[in-house]
Amino acid sequence: MAKRIAIGGDHAGFEYKEMLVEKLKKQGYEVKDFGPFSDASVDYPDYVHPLCTAIEKGEFDQGIVICGSGNGVAMTANKHQGIRAALCWNTALASLARRHNNANVIAIPARFVNFQDTENMVETFLTTDFEGGRHKNRVNKIACG
Repeated sequence: MAKRIAIGGDHAGFEYKEMLVEKLKKQGYEVKDFGPFSDASVDYPDYVHPLCTAIEKGEFDQGIVICGSGNGVAMTANKHQGIRAALCWNTALASLARRHNNANVIAIPARFVNFQDTENMVETFLTTDFEGGRHKNRVNKIACG
């Protein structure tokens, strides 16, 4: 069964989101685009909250959120108790976010990374497993609820 990926963000991440959706579908992932659906100015929480709720409900395995700095989408995503969103700007961070933090959402700063780096980060994030072990106890302490 293909991994189910939720993707969304804001107008600054729109172009990268569109290209990622196409690429991920070609790779066999099941992808749901939560929007936005144009590069017109929008408020990222309107897209990130439904995306994260769907992940928490088990409808999707992982998420990708993209805005200009990556900070707004990451902050919004991390308001959800079942979400561990990691702001990444290179593949080393994407790998560590999965291996050590069991991140289930990657936040990408579209205005600060090129698309090739974005593709590489997403591939790393989606194909790297959580190591568990000594990291499991720490991850279990992240949520407040």
